[in-house]
Amino acid sequence: MEEKKLTFEEGMKRLEEIVLSLEKGSVALENSMELFTEGTKLSARLQKILDEAEAKIKLITEKNGEVTAVDFEAQE
Repeated sequence: MEEKKLTFEEGMKRLEEIVLSLEKGSVALENSMELFTEGTKLSARLQKILDEAEAKIKLITEKNGEVTAVDFEAQE
């Protein structure tokens, strides 16, 4: 799959397609290796998205009874 900005949902859908293809066992070995590589890279990208989302949530703080959100990227 080409390198482009995938939404988390699009990435999960593609990863599910890859897993199903590999589980069927009907894909040639060379294609299986390509799918495995793509799935591994995609999994890492999706984990990064989740990690960033978690970090943003952690930056939400309560000050003086008000909940405020702090931009994650501004804190780096």
